[in-house]
Amino acid sequence: MNQTGKKFYKQTRLERLDTLVANNHLSQQNADLFMNNSLLNDDIADSLIENQLTQFHLPMGVALNFKIDDKEKVIPMVVEEPSVIAACSNAAKIMADSGFTTSIATREMIGQIILKKIPDIEKAKTNIQVHEAEIFKLAKEVHPSIHLRGGGLKRISIRAIDATDNSPAFLTIHLMVDVKDAMGANIINTILEGVTPFILELTNGASLMSILSNYNTEALVTAKCQVPCNQLTTKLHDGDEIAEKIVEASTYAKLDPYRAATHNKGIMNGIDSVVIATGNDPRAVEAGAHAYASRNGRYEGMTNWTINKGMLVGELTLPMAIGTVGGAISVLPMAQANLDMLEVNSSEELARIILCVGLAQNFAALKALVSDGIQKGHMSLHASSLAIQVGAKNEEIEEVATQLRKADKMNSAIAKEILNNIRNK
Repeated sequence: MNQTGKKFYKQTRLERLDTLVANNHLSQQNADLFMNNSLLNDDIADSLIENQLTQFHLPMGVALNFKIDDKEKVIPMVVEEPSVIAACSNAAKIMADSGFTTSIATREMIGQIILKKIPDIEKAKTNIQVHEAEIFKLAKEVHPSIHLRGGGLKRISIRAIDATDNSPAFLTIHLMVDVKDAMGANIINTILEGVTPFILELTNGASLMSILSNYNTEALVTAKCQVPCNQLTTKLHDGDEIAEKIVEASTYAKLDPYRAATHNKGIMNGIDSVVIATGNDPRAVEAGAHAYASRNGRYEGMTNWTINKGMLVGELTLPMAIGTVGGAISVLPMAQANLDMLEVNSSEELARIILCVGLAQNFAALKALVSDGIQKGHMSLHASSLAIQVGAKNEEIEEVATQLRKADKMNSAIAKEILNNIRNK
């Protein structure tokens, strides 16, 4: 595939599009769409990915009504599912009297140095412990800037991964690093590469790899909320009954991985939406969250709901390794604007907010499931999307959506029938 004589990744964005058109991989119509659909400067977009063609747009809105650690927050969320922001805002409104509270024990990222072919694992462990001060000194030398900001290597732990019939034994050294307000991947990997040769000398082993872990058990964040059970009462359902069923649903998600997967997906609807809006990495966050959900030997629901003295109490604890500086965050104007809107001063504060959104999202989903069912609210919000899908334009969209919400059933056939009736008046 060569339209200009240059390698594809060295071509300009326009040249890449022309090359794809010339080789029948892309229509000219879609190439024009890609060319005119760009918000980012090409230099910025090219720095973020290879072979950049355009930018893929998703809608962004804000969740309202949040009070987190006694601060009111308007929370930007990027998501394509109509019900997410509405459900999240409604949950926060229900919790508004007490709001959400958060806590963080430590915020240290984990880097792993994984060694193999260790002749004497116990001797290797001892050598690392004896020379720990030298490892700290070397880590400081290979990344002095993070040390000057108060971060850097904080702790070292050693794990022996025992041999099995089909695999050898490994020795894994965990470096716990304070990366301050950065996501931290580059900081950790630089420190790992800097100290690995010395650790190899201490252990007489061979290196398998040195890499950060996305299972950040040293960066756990907890969010909590509570609401009087009687405030959950609806026209059709008693509040105490709803609260009890939310607790039972939470318990069931601990027992059944089939339910846990969907339970946790709802939580991640909220979490990922804020992670994306702030320029962070949703894949890393998802990996850590789902690993943590499996920490007891089976995949479980992430939240805990209990009743205490007439109050429904929710709690969510997850690893949350995110940043407010560096990487994509620093070059994406929308990420910067959203961080300004959030009025956060640190990555820890952002992590607290993200956990509260996940907890609110879970409450909204469970409340709907154990009372009116999830489809009623979801499909009501989906009505506008369905109207657009069948071809409604401008003021037709709301008119079709309004009639769809009143219909006994909601699908594309009914939406199309409503649109035809409107146009044939």
